Amino acid sequence: MTFVVTENCIKCKYTDCVEVCPVDCFHEGPNFLVIDPEECIDCTLCEPECPAQAIFSEDDLPEEQSEFLEINEELSKGWPVISEQKDPLPDAEEWDGKTEKTPLLER
Repeated sequence: MTFVVTENCIKCKYTDCVEVCPVDCFHEGPNFLVIDPEECIDCTLCEPECPAQAIFSEDDLPEEQSEFLEINEELSKGWPVISEQKDPLPDAEEWDGKTEKTPLLER
């Protein structure tokens, strides 16, 4: 099993989750983070750290967010690992909680 970063991370990119990950399984894109399912050890530390509540275990992934399992797997192969916390995107608070952000995902 793995944890999955979902739509609410898009255009927010809070990195509180990165700081607690013991295996550096997060990868950073322009406006989104993903988790490498091959590296994730299912430790559960990242989920409660996400201010946007955008991280779910694969087993608890809402059906409407199911495409993000594949998106995390795909993008983690090309994006660089991020292992230290950074500032969120400048307008993160404005985007937090908005829906239908998937078309805004920058690959």
